[in-house]
Order: sequence, then C-alpha cells, then structure tokens
Amino acid sequence: MTTTPISPTPVSPSLIATLPGHYYTDPEVFRQEQEKVFESLWFCAVRGADLDKPGAFRTVQVGRENVVITRTRAGELRAFLNVCRHRGARLCTEESGEVRRSLQCPYHAWTYDLDGRLIAAPNLIKMPDVDRVEYGLIKVALREWLGYAWVCLADEPPSFEDTVVHAAVERLGDAAAIEHYGTERLTLGRRVTYDVRANWKLIVENFMECYHCATIHPELTEVLPEFADGYAAQYYVGHGAEFGEEIKGFTVDGSAGFAKLPEVTADQDRRYYAITVKPTVFVNLVPDHVILHRMFPLAEDRTVVECDWLYAPEVVASGADVSKSVELFHRVNVQDFEACERTQPAMSSRAYRRGGVLVPNEHHIGIFHTWLLDLLGDSRA
Repeated sequence: MTTTPISPTPVSPSLIATLPGHYYTDPEVFRQEQEKVFESLWFCAVRGADLDKPGAFRTVQVGRENVVITRTRAGELRAFLNVCRHRGARLCTEESGEVRRSLQCPYHAWTYDLDGRLIAAPNLIKMPDVDRVEYGLIKVALREWLGYAWVCLADEPPSFEDTVVHAAVERLGDAAAIEHYGTERLTLGRRVTYDVRANWKLIVENFMECYHCATIHPELTEVLPEFADGYAAQYYVGHGAEFGEEIKGFTVDGSAGFAKLPEVTADQDRRYYAITVKPTVFVNLVPDHVILHRMFPLAEDRTVVECDWLYAPEVVASGADVSKSVELFHRVNVQDFEACERTQPAMSSRAYRRGGVLVPNEHHIGIFHTWLLDLLGDSRA
C-alpha cells in the first residue's frame, strides 16, 4: 500500500494532525482495513434475541467475508463462513430467515446441520471416505456480550476481555459499571438502519467528539447542556454528562421517560455515558434505556449503521410509546450522518490531501488514529 506520511506541522501547538484524506477514499486502504481490522478483531454481528428459536439465522458482512450465525437445536449460537464446502456457493442467500433442522446449499444440495456438520449430499453414501466433520462449514469464533453475538475471523482471536470488554473499563473506569444497565436482559424497542455515504472512520471520529454539538445538535445540547461546551462524554474517564436541571428524561423534548433500570446506581442516574468499542460499535447508556450502534463498513465511502433502542422488557411488553426517546437520538444520528456525508467528498480534495487538524477538545481522536495506523503497519512521519 502506498501512503502519504502524516507530515503537516500545525502552526499552533494546540493543534495535532489528522489522517490524510486518502485514508478515507483509497480502495486499497479500505482493503487493508478489511483484512487487518474487521477480519482480525471482534466484530459485533447480531443481537442474540433476533435469533429467538432453533433454526433462526442471520447473515452479516465482516470485512470481505459473509458470515452466517444460527441458533442450534440446543439453543446455542454458532457462526460459520457462509460458503458451501463443495464448490463455494453462498449457502444462505437471504439476510435472515429460519430453517427447520439444516442449512442446504441451493446449488448442489450439500446439507449441513446447525452445528455445521455435513449431513447429506447427493450420492454421499457412495463416498464413505468423506469425513463429514472435516467437510463441514468453516467455524467462526463467537462470544456473547451485552446480548449481542460478537464474531472474530482470526485464526487466533485476540482476548475478548482485553479488547472488547476493556473498552468499557477504559471509558467507565470500572468493569461493573456497564453491568448495572443489564443490557443483555433488555428488549428491543426500535431498530433503525441508516445507509451512510461516508467512510466508517468519519463516523467513529464524529461519535468520539462533541466539538460539533452546539452547531448541529440543538435537541441533544438542550438535554445535556455541557455538550454545548464542546467536550464529549468520552473525554474524561468515568464521566457521564449530566441532564439539564429542568430535564426530566432522555427524550426529544426533555419530558419524562421510563422508570430507571433496576440496577442503575444513584451516581449513574440522570447521566449519559458513551463508549466506543473499536472498531465499529457505539454504546450509549442512560438511566432508562440503552442505545447501541453497529457499523457495517461496505466500501471506502459507504457504511451501513444499525441502531437499536433497548428498554426494560415490561416497557416494550406494555406497548408503551417509546417514540420520544427514540426521536432524540434518531435526530442526533441523522444530523451526524449528514455531517459525515458532507465531509466525505472533501476527503479527495487537494485541500485535504495532507489532512486537517484536531483542536484540544478532539485530541483523543488522535489516539484512535494511532491505534488504526498500528494495525495497518503505518507510522506517522
């Protein structure tokens, strides 16, 4: 990969350099990110409750690979490369669905049980030497956390605790803090999918800072007044942005939401916490619900984002109106993604050839850039 060193020297010591523009536009950079980031680290694929019965499946794109996640007859989640071992046809062609007992290739009818073992194929009984385990589906490592299935394509996955779980510890300062929200026990109240015409890193950078909040997020800064000063919730370890004095809940008009989740502490009440789990997950914690974003980078200039609003089971079961709490962060999402889409075309401009700058409120984004460059094997010059 040919890269341009990050070499501009900001005039002021208050400024530090960003990545050069081609990191957001170059297909070769994106290919390396697919290989060295998305296919090498833990990737949040699907909410476990979406696969609510044996035979339910979901396919997701992880880097250059398509992965199918199923629930077995024993109720466990399994993940496999979505490729038939016979001639390489895609096994599951739908994004989601349900089968009775097995997955069958639509090309030559090779058939696999939900644990990935080859169980049938035309004339297979005439080939007794074929090892049905050896020619089963290629397994993908899977862990469950926060009620989601996380997969890793690496032959030797990195420690889940030292990478994924550590992101929460690093942000909140305490391993138990995120557990108080009981995210794995919450119920999906709303899901919105956004097709964003921007590079995935622009979305990460946007989420990590609030320097833009006073400009484009009037509803959010009304609920969280300190955001108007430009400091993001992620700027300080353990800090949660406090609700405004007149604000009753994390809703679009500041009206009351729902009862506080049962294990949320007094210190966490009336506060908003944000966590970035690199590379592609954002977790937003408020007293009565949790909002979780999963990004699926599909091209150097296209990222699909699935956003889930999760509530106490009794809230969803009662048919309560969640629209005011959904609308607040939906507006934030739309505002942010429009800003990212406005930025994407300029990444190929000669004005951004050597990149831009980060002000002090954004300096922590430089840590994200360094993390990425280390994975890609690049270095700042």
